[in-house]
Amino acid sequence: MHTTGPASAGITRLDTDIFLSEWRLVGPGLAALIVCLAYRMRPSRARIQEFLQCWLGLEISVGTLHAALHESGAAVLPVEDELVEAVQSSGLLHMDETSWRELNTLLWLWVFCGQGVVVYWIASRGSELLINVLGSAFQGWLMSDGWQVYRYYHKRLRCWVHLLRKAEGLKDSLDITARLFGEQTLVLLDTLIKAVYAARERPPDQALSITYQGALSDYRYACEVMSASATHTKAHALAMKMLNGWDAIFQALAHPHLPLTNNETKRALRHWVILRSICHGTRTEDGTRILAILISVIETCRVRQQSPWIYLAAVIRQTRDGLSAPGLPLVKGI
Repeated sequence: MHTTGPASAGITRLDTDIFLSEWRLVGPGLAALIVCLAYRMRPSRARIQEFLQCWLGLEISVGTLHAALHESGAAVLPVEDELVEAVQSSGLLHMDETSWRELNTLLWLWVFCGQGVVVYWIASRGSELLINVLGSAFQGWLMSDGWQVYRYYHKRLRCWVHLLRKAEGLKDSLDITARLFGEQTLVLLDTLIKAVYAARERPPDQALSITYQGALSDYRYACEVMSASATHTKAHALAMKMLNGWDAIFQALAHPHLPLTNNETKRALRHWVILRSICHGTRTEDGTRILAILISVIETCRVRQQSPWIYLAAVIRQTRDGLSAPGLPLVKGI
């Protein structure tokens, strides 16, 4: 299996040529700046060279830029175990994935958004990464889309945005049966969304699942009828999604404080999806691994309201001195 996950999660580490060294030209602060420019600001390597030459009077080759990125990634690799532990201890974890290319190999960029932690791995698309990272240690709620590998966890939440979007599409169908099913889905979900938000403000007199038991029963019957019909493909698919994810979808009725959407991961992926469109992925296993660990450190520091660049420079400085990498900074104010 091709993956860039942590050894502590039962995933094989890559054999890399990444090394740490004391450079005369690229100090810790400059290395952190190069990481910032490459991964946060997203200019091309030529533009980074231009910036460094114009503003700092430094003429740095593309090879040196790559070496600085790789050394920075190697320096923070030891904190990967700490990131995994933060993911596993989260009471609520958002997960999602999007495609990523490593030269000619199609992989997936996975994101895990927990409490004060955002971690990325680039790996094959399957259940192995999910199971290896979370294993039995994760006991919290898992928010995801409807992909079947997520069904491994019983304490699972289903994002409603996808369901609303699919139901909205059916509402304009020329097939009257599909259109009515789409409208029924929208009415039910809209009603339940309002009820959940109201329950967050003031707990209801009885559980929402009891209050809307009749409506849910009628809708489940409609889903079963539609799932048995193949006359309209999209309506059939939506009915199957609702039935397969029924418990995860309607967990919010018993736990209205839990989220209804997976927007957390959409925001966490957006920046890197733009980077993907610019660089068209990575070229080597080492480059893939370095990207994953560096952007994990960057985003985790950002959600903790700490400067990733100050932290990264400190890590490089200490590892060059032969010292252990400092732990990730705590949430600001703690």
